[in-house]
Amino acid sequence: MYQASRFSVAPMMDWTDRHCRVLHRQLTTKAVLYTEMLTTGAILHGDRSRLLAFDPAEHPVALQLGGSEPNDLAEAARIGEAEGYDEINLNVGCPSDRVQSGRFGACLMREPELVAECMAAIAAAVKVPATVKCRIGVDDQDPEDSLYRLVDLCAQAGVRHFVVHARKAWLKGLSPKENRDIPPLDYPLVWRLKRARPDLTVVINGGIQSLDDAEEHLKHVDGVMLGRAAYHTPAILGEADGRLFGAGETVDAAEAVRRYRPYVARELEKGTHLAAMTRHMLGLFHGAPGARTWRRILTVEGVKPGAGLEVIDAALAAVSGLQEERLARRLEAGEAA
Repeated sequence: MYQASRFSVAPMMDWTDRHCRVLHRQLTTKAVLYTEMLTTGAILHGDRSRLLAFDPAEHPVALQLGGSEPNDLAEAARIGEAEGYDEINLNVGCPSDRVQSGRFGACLMREPELVAECMAAIAAAVKVPATVKCRIGVDDQDPEDSLYRLVDLCAQAGVRHFVVHARKAWLKGLSPKENRDIPPLDYPLVWRLKRARPDLTVVINGGIQSLDDAEEHLKHVDGVMLGRAAYHTPAILGEADGRLFGAGETVDAAEAVRRYRPYVARELEKGTHLAAMTRHMLGLFHGAPGARTWRRILTVEGVKPGAGLEVIDAALAAVSGLQEERLARRLEAGEAA
């Protein structure tokens, strides 16, 4: 049963594909995982079996849509629900030029009435939750006005769940990468939104680096969405169930690799290249002994023709060996002291 998430991993273009999501699911059973943004055009006219494929292990998993035509969004949402997705989310936050030219993403912050119309169409088309992921505003908008107006109009259309990236987006003059860092974060605005609209589910996103940060935000909002920190240092997800949900074991990086291994084996048999899966694993041992060796083996050996599970096994063995050496040295130093 899908529930509005206390903790989720953000949709990230070119990153949160199905292989990434299965890896993240080995670390946390409770976080909601989001697809990359998929445009309505791609879903309605593209290769649906490839675009919408996901592993049953990924549940709860949300489909993020990009678009601004209500009928197309409704049809794409129906297709997503039929494929088994647990939530349909509309992107009102991506600032890229390509997205703007298609009249969706963050530029829709300027058309809150259209967003509400789109959400009403999605909500009428599906039984799973229809949700919005937005910015606090764009360009010269006053976030106190732009955010509340968008939320209130969508709430009138039946939306109860909002994910708010707590930055403006500058549609001209900043690249998508710069838009993730340069506009200042305004967490208190999102906290105030929750206090002012207690009947709505408000999830905060943007610049959150750790589970310590997440715990602080959860004092003010219903949920936290982690983005780049979850991707670049995925091992932190292994503590999420216990710390944020109060249930579940801690899963360390090595155990996550062992759990992911059968999935990798199945995908290799289907013809998936090893590097398509190992690229999401590079940060698993971030900050731990052997992290550099782990990355080197996966990046150098994983791209070779015919690369298979032996590459992952060799990398894990190397990390384990280095960690055992460090532990032995520490014990010797303690005994000498």
